[in-house]
Amino acid sequence: MPHFITMKVFIIAAMSADGFIGYDVNHRSLDWRSKEDAAFFIKTTKEAGVIVMGSTTYNTFRVRQAPPGRRLIVYTSRPESITGAGVETTNEKPEALIKRLKSEGATAVAISGGATINKLFLDSGLVDELYLTIEPVLFGRGVPLFNDAVNERLLLLENRKLGDNTILLHYSIKRS
Repeated sequence: MPHFITMKVFIIAAMSADGFIGYDVNHRSLDWRSKEDAAFFIKTTKEAGVIVMGSTTYNTFRVRQAPPGRRLIVYTSRPESITGAGVETTNEKPEALIKRLKSEGATAVAISGGATINKLFLDSGLVDELYLTIEPVLFGRGVPLFNDAVNERLLLLENRKLGDNTILLHYSIKRS
């Protein structure tokens, strides 16, 4: 059996129409995202099997545990502060985490924020695709998708309505 396993790594996020993933770091996406986005998130992350996020994003969860049918890995420098059932913690470099997950048989990883973790993985060169749900809300200010400047070219793979007012944009990273 070959040891080469392809790994799809993607960022998945709900965003306001003016480009923010939250009003502030404590803003729970459940307070403003649509049921259609929630269904898309559940389906897509179940297909991936692994979700990776930062501790700030994890702390906005109402129920702090691994979602059913998915492995949840939380980046933190304080693993003792993450106590949810079935939740794993790490502070590995993205390359080391992805290599480990591949060796454990994972074939896809959903990066689910926040801005620092999204940027960390984008900068690593490991992200293949982005799934961005645009919700019909405006914040005027807030948490961006990335916590610092990025310079990536994207290829639109798909755009579709998830609901009457919600749009999904699916991109791949354009590699030179």
